[in-house]
Amino acid sequence: MTRTPEPRKHRLPLISALLATVALGSGCAITPKPLGSEDVRQAASADTSRSRAETPALAGPLTLSEAVARGLKYNLEHRMRLMEQTYSLGQLDVARFDLLPRLTAGAEYNSRDRYNVARAVDSVTGQPSLANPYISSDKSHTMTEFGIAWNVLDFGLSYYNATQQADRVLIATERRRKATHQLIQTIRATYWRAVSAQKLRSEVRETLVEAEDALKKAETLEAERLKSPSEALRYQRALLENLRTLESVEQELSLARVELAGLLNLPPGEEYTLVEPAGDLGMNAVAVPAERLEEIAIGNNADLREQHYNVRIAAAETRKSLLKLLPGVSFNYGYRGDTNSYLINNDWREGGVRVSWNLFNLLSAPAVQDLAEKGEQLTEFRRMAVQMAVVTQVHLALHQFEGARLQFRRADNIWGVDNRMLKLATATASAEKDGRLYQISSRTAAILSLLRRYQALSNMHAASGKLQTTLGLEPNVGSISETSLEELTRVMEESLRNWQDFKQPETVAAGPQEGATK
Repeated sequence: MTRTPEPRKHRLPLISALLATVALGSGCAITPKPLGSEDVRQAASADTSRSRAETPALAGPLTLSEAVARGLKYNLEHRMRLMEQTYSLGQLDVARFDLLPRLTAGAEYNSRDRYNVARAVDSVTGQPSLANPYISSDKSHTMTEFGIAWNVLDFGLSYYNATQQADRVLIATERRRKATHQLIQTIRATYWRAVSAQKLRSEVRETLVEAEDALKKAETLEAERLKSPSEALRYQRALLENLRTLESVEQELSLARVELAGLLNLPPGEEYTLVEPAGDLGMNAVAVPAERLEEIAIGNNADLREQHYNVRIAAAETRKSLLKLLPGVSFNYGYRGDTNSYLINNDWREGGVRVSWNLFNLLSAPAVQDLAEKGEQLTEFRRMAVQMAVVTQVHLALHQFEGARLQFRRADNIWGVDNRMLKLATATASAEKDGRLYQISSRTAAILSLLRRYQALSNMHAASGKLQTTLGLEPNVGSISETSLEELTRVMEESLRNWQDFKQPETVAAGPQEGATK
């Protein structure tokens, strides 16, 4: 009896062909799509709004300690370092899961338009069996599996990968510490430049107006020939030289406030008032012996600690290379099920052990081991080179700080002399023939002296920050994101006071706790 053809027997191949065609068409339709100007502007506007929203406005005058606290809390580059540390911690969490065995569950559906009909051949005579062809499988059936597999070699490699990732977390921590040091150093130097801009801005503008007025009057005197041409031109040139100096000072001053605002993630055009610390602005000399500073730097310097972790990573890489040369041993155990009605046992459990070994590893073993050992030696030599560089940087930073202190004292003395000369010029301006030029020149010289004094003060703080960066000193702050701005400001005020007194800190042991901030 002839069987009626099943109407659905061609549907599965047709559906598969359609899906393949759609997939290929979708893949071929992918083309580069550059961003438009409007897309970039919208993204920039959203980024700006987000960064501004996360930065609170200034509630009053800005102190140095609050500026450093705001920089640590809201500076975008520093926050990026914190996120990199958090990302490294996330990678470590993922690497830990690689230590677990593979627990798999799967299902498979098979369908065909005809039965799987097979013939048999006599294994002795080789002749076709006289029995009719047989069927051993349904047209459609589903297979399921649930099992566990564990490879000893993969476990060992995963263990060393997780160990290396743990060291990379610590490296990210050291890089975050270094970024913190550099940010504090930059904010301190920029803050004092901005203080000088705030203090000199009005005086520079008043002097500019006075010099412009004097220049116009000098040009009038030249035109009316009330002075000899050479004397009038010398007078004008002196005024123009003062104007050029004052204009360059004004331009330099205007940049410092913009730079400080950028470091604190404040709007560039926002007006703010800085508080100049009272008292003697000079710093004390370093009373700690240079040998002790070397020990502090060797124990705390972020670059050197990073190299120590790199050595551990290289050692783990050596062990991984040797481990890959060993044979792989894998164990598996699981449950299997099949809906095929022709099976007598539709579900069963199975287990096994498999050993595999690439015999060519025996040939490459000496080369692999030699390469791994050379890589470990390279990282050790790199650590030695960084250690020598750090020791050298300690002495250089110490000499630079002492030189900056000396330059500040000299600049402070020169400013005192020029300030007294300005008072004398102001008192005698009306009695002398060229008294106004002398007064403007004296005022310009006093402004320049005060500017150089603040520049020397800024350089001294920068040199102090560089020394502290080399030593690896930092404020003891737990989690910046969880610490309020007020508390962080208090901590920074105390830290800055201790740093300026060069009090001996305890050795810092950097850990990944900061990376847990969100």
